[in-house]
Amino acid sequence: MNTTSIDSRPAINSGFHLASYLTSAHTVAQLPEDCGAEVAFAGRSNSGKSSTINALCRQKALARTSKTPGRTQQMVVFELDHDRRLVDLPGYGYAKVPARLRAHWGAELQRYFNRRQSLRGLVIVMDVRHPMKPFDHDMLNFAGAAGLPCLAVLNKADKLSRQQAQRNLRAVNSNVKAVHAGAETVLLAALKRQGVDALAAQLVRWFEDGVEEFPK
Repeated sequence: MNTTSIDSRPAINSGFHLASYLTSAHTVAQLPEDCGAEVAFAGRSNSGKSSTINALCRQKALARTSKTPGRTQQMVVFELDHDRRLVDLPGYGYAKVPARLRAHWGAELQRYFNRRQSLRGLVIVMDVRHPMKPFDHDMLNFAGAAGLPCLAVLNKADKLSRQQAQRNLRAVNSNVKAVHAGAETVLLAALKRQGVDALAAQLVRWFEDGVEEFPK
């Protein structure tokens, strides 16, 4: 993936617009059967993770957005078809989330990355203006230790000039690869749908590892 420009080519037959809510889980054991293929989304509170999922799926309210940070406190599963899923991981890294809950999710996320056989990749959504916070490092480390492909999405690129966004992209890409050598990085402006096709194309490639056919 080109880390210095936004790929505008559409993902063919991705089926993301078919996404629908399936279930929510407080523990890994409560997730759907570990078969098929799924891609997980992680991100600090206010990174725009829910908006990114909504933009990807061309739906306004699939993933619930809120002005209150830390609202996503379960693993929320969206089904594309009987073989493919998106998993919205808990909003994390916000001071008002109780310490016991943070500890619970730290343990559950590590268990999820290490044991979930259907997991094909991790998308880490960051605010391009405030990237690579401790939570982002933790997620990259979890993915790297599990040998899991990872895409760092630098969201809210429209909040910066094009030149500054590109500078931040290059800097973050270098930092990301220092933590997870196989990780990729892309710019996104979810609310304006800039960079969404690049995100979709990467997910399609990950899903192709576990699903032979995509809906037309």
